Amino acid sequence: MSENIPTITYAYAQLEKSIYAALETYSNVHRGSGPASVVSTRLYEMARTSVLNHLGLKQKDYQVIFCSPLRASKLTAAMKADDYQMISSADIGLNLGVTALAVKQNALPKDIPAITGGGTTQLYGPDWVMWAKAPTDRFEAGTPAIINCIAFAKALMIIRQLGKDAFTKEDTQAGTVDDILYTDALQQLSGMKLLEAVRQEWIGSKLLVPTLKGMSSYINLDNSASTPAFETVWQAFRKACHQPSEVQKALLAETKAIVSQFFGAPQDQFDVIFTSNTTESINLLADSINAGNRKQPDDKESIILGSLLEHSSNDLPWRGINKHKLMRLNVDKAGKYDLKALENLLQNHNGNADSKASIRLVALSGASNITGFCNDIGAIGKLTKRFGAQLMVDAAQLAAHRKIDMQSSNIDYLAFSGHKMYAPFGTGALIVRKGLLNFDDQELISIQASGNENIGGIAALAKALLLIKQIGFETIEAEEYKLLHKALSGLASIPEIKIHGYPDSKESEIEHHTAVIPFEIKNNLNSSLAKKLAGHGGIGSRFGCHCAHLFIKYLLDFTPAQDKIQRFVLKIVPILNLQGLLRVSFGLQNTENDVDVMLHSLQQKGKMSSKKYKEFLKQRIALVYG
Repeated sequence: MSENIPTITYAYAQLEKSIYAALETYSNVHRGSGPASVVSTRLYEMARTSVLNHLGLKQKDYQVIFCSPLRASKLTAAMKADDYQMISSADIGLNLGVTALAVKQNALPKDIPAITGGGTTQLYGPDWVMWAKAPTDRFEAGTPAIINCIAFAKALMIIRQLGKDAFTKEDTQAGTVDDILYTDALQQLSGMKLLEAVRQEWIGSKLLVPTLKGMSSYINLDNSASTPAFETVWQAFRKACHQPSEVQKALLAETKAIVSQFFGAPQDQFDVIFTSNTTESINLLADSINAGNRKQPDDKESIILGSLLEHSSNDLPWRGINKHKLMRLNVDKAGKYDLKALENLLQNHNGNADSKASIRLVALSGASNITGFCNDIGAIGKLTKRFGAQLMVDAAQLAAHRKIDMQSSNIDYLAFSGHKMYAPFGTGALIVRKGLLNFDDQELISIQASGNENIGGIAALAKALLLIKQIGFETIEAEEYKLLHKALSGLASIPEIKIHGYPDSKESEIEHHTAVIPFEIKNNLNSSLAKKLAGHGGIGSRFGCHCAHLFIKYLLDFTPAQDKIQRFVLKIVPILNLQGLLRVSFGLQNTENDVDVMLHSLQQKGKMSSKKYKEFLKQRIALVYG
């Protein structure tokens, strides 16, 4: 480092270089396939080691759990003070919203985790759960703030090099909200021209990955799990992290206004509460319902109505809420809710004075993470309002694909994640109609402070929403339809492939789907198919149950007897998991050429050498942590 360069300037330059390298291979961790997921998973797991090294702890004695501040408070409340050590990004002068808990081996709670949802289970059925064996899965529900955790780990390494004040001194890169959110080279573009421009600037567009034919361009077909960042979104993140407190407060207020406008939730009627992801948002609502039960002990039993379609993050949190029973609405194999059945249930319970229980909350997904089917939220909202029930929409899979208007659709609560909207920086939100949450003032302050800490993620989310709005949902839907139609036609031409979720191939039905396709090939493991896509096409995809075990089993025609046998076998041989289905999912950055590469790759033979992946992995780790 030159003596003329201030320490904080050098520290940030090193940190941002590492974050950018991590973004180039960004993918959801643990359950993805392809070179990017392998790299992201390794970088994320190595971040735990960095925390232990910083705290001077040994891996054989401690395990690291990454949390938001809110989750950290819940987890530590269930442990003894001498069983863990804690350090946060705020402790070292960075507002990344990351808290790391180094917990003594075997000291984590043994009962049901306080926050449940994606990744916390090994397998589950309608009325039973086998929780994940690995503590880092069981206590890190939902998609973690992968990039922020990697950034935190790198910052700890920089501190060991430059000293504990590397990021705590005054930063001179102050700007304005307008500079951060509204000023960039693309601001004059819109519609298809803007989409074409952002396709050239998604971070990872120039990444070359090893394939059987040599180094090839990486293709992300795992967008339902997580989307990449665009250059302008990354710039909003990095600029926001440099700002003094008064600018950060202004960014927070402006982002709330942007979120409210984007989702048709007027600020005088709805509150925006930032969280780490959709899973945390839904668990927050479940906590609110439990808090309300404590205040009103004499209420009769209530019903929360979900469905077979739901992601585990919109199923597990509703189990076991005091004085509430979970019921599930049936769906067809496209993922379409039976609205007549919904009306009958509401009539029988809420429209019947003799009913012993009423439906308090209808908690449904706006779109399936398996089939991409988009249900008629407006029609559901009319029914719930007519019968006096509240409506919660899990919009994780819908928000980036279709326009949502909470006010006109009678939605009371809406949860979504930035990492599925091209802002993978650890921020999501719960939008809630004013006056519905049951927390006291101090609880609400703590909840809001937890989400607000990640100011970079908040600014990135705002910028991503502005980009999506500027492109326009009409353009997005048209492009998705084009890719979906081409992919479905190509897959249907391969005789051995069975496509799920599209029982009717009529164009009018396809229009109700986002560009998500689950499929399988007879006598082929889906894990092998995913490796084939990666090895021949450099493609990232995903296989398994996709945290939607009930719907996957329904698609695969599982009987109750099979479900029972599977549960028994898994207890004996824990490594045997349900293979589920292979899923490809398209995002804004994908083109028709990506579809062609996918179709070609599925018809090839030959396996990828693990040696090539190891070399690639070693190189990418050096770029981030070297």
